[in-house]
Amino acid sequence: MHSNKELCEKIREVFPEIGECGIDLNVEYDSENRAWLVDLKKEDHHLKTFLEIPDAEKCMEGKQCISLGLQIDQLRNNLGLIH
Repeated sequence: MHSNKELCEKIREVFPEIGECGIDLNVEYDSENRAWLVDLKKEDHHLKTFLEIPDAEKCMEGKQCISLGLQIDQLRNNLGLIH
């Protein structure tokens, strides 16, 4: 399994306008849900989503980032980060 830093950087690679890891975007492994927890922030707003490990691994391997892209895109829409 990849690290949270690697996954965060991959998200930023796909969506460079999203902000900085550790500031605007946090990625942590949630052992209770056995999934990655992605937290996107804008001002006082926080939106969180879970990314299943197999989906994250496929994206990290350069095979398929559809699930990751859809979830992050939805977060961006909800926060008004898409113009």
